[in-house]
Amino acid sequence: MLKIGALVSGGGTNLQAIIDAIENGKIKNARIVTVVSNKPQAYALERAKNHGIEGVCIAPKDFSNREAFNLALIKHFEERQVDLIVMAGYLVVVGESFVKHFRNRIMNIHPSLIPSFCGDGYYGLKVHQAVLDRGVKVTGATVHFVDEGTDTGPIILQKAVEVRQNDTKETLQKRVMEEAEWMIYPEAIRLYAEGKLKVQDHKVIISE
Repeated sequence: MLKIGALVSGGGTNLQAIIDAIENGKIKNARIVTVVSNKPQAYALERAKNHGIEGVCIAPKDFSNREAFNLALIKHFEERQVDLIVMAGYLVVVGESFVKHFRNRIMNIHPSLIPSFCGDGYYGLKVHQAVLDRGVKVTGATVHFVDEGTDTGPIILQKAVEVRQNDTKETLQKRVMEEAEWMIYPEAIRLYAEGKLKVQDHKVIISE
């Protein structure tokens, strides 16, 4: 049984997509054992509670420095014997010690086709506004493993979404979530749970 830990900051719509995929059998032999937020009022914690999953707040501001915070996160996930960590709208930059400890065991989803519209400062609606400002015709979402950079880890899955002429950043965000994020994140976790992902030369090899 693959034990999953989630990191969240907000509403947790991607978390819900993962929970749904586990409960409806699309992801087999896996369960979420803990959901951690940096914000005590994050609705994602309520989603966890509604499905009988532990939800806790571990916030950087409660620690004397960032390394102490990272060590607390590592300890929390290790105590629960977590195999895979999924970032589902987590707006805190995790430290190098955390990334090294869980190398190729941390996934993140980004609302664009990396390497476009990613990196420092690109998150949430800012990504979709940048897409509209540039006038590209296709955007999408990317699931990747987390490394020490921002959105620079090995890419697992991507899915394209059309940009429409009358889009606002809000309508585009909604369509990217519905047509890409909520589909490829559970799929990436399914592949991981089935042992079908291997990282080689900073690239993800998917076996059949």
